Amino acid sequence: MMVWFPVLLGVILSVFPGPIEAERDMPKLADWKLCADEECSYPISVAVALQDYMAPDCRFLNIYRGQVVYVFSKLKGRGRLFWGGSVQGDYYGDLAARLGYFPSSIVREDLILKPAKIDMKTDGMYPGWPQNH
Repeated sequence: MMVWFPVLLGVILSVFPGPIEAERDMPKLADWKLCADEECSYPISVAVALQDYMAPDCRFLNIYRGQVVYVFSKLKGRGRLFWGGSVQGDYYGDLAARLGYFPSSIVREDLILKPAKIDMKTDGMYPGWPQNH
């Protein structure tokens, strides 16, 4: 068994790319975004999900109808139909919040907290989020 372990490990690593390699394959959603501040750390608005949304990949959020969503950025250009934000918890429990994208059409903005007037270049681990997120 020990002789086959390096071979098996090589096969597994070639079939399932690591996070750095997988990240390169994901197209950037937009080059620019609108934020409330220079770090996109202050929420623009509070919205409520009008329908369920299942994330197609790790850059997006799973959102369930009725959940409160905090909007931190609004993508511009080719990604303008997507917003970035966070949702607290999940459908069945109270898991930690995480950042991600979602279609703007699935939420209703209920409360504007701060105007989105700052143009920011998208960068970071997920296109559209600063490195520190």
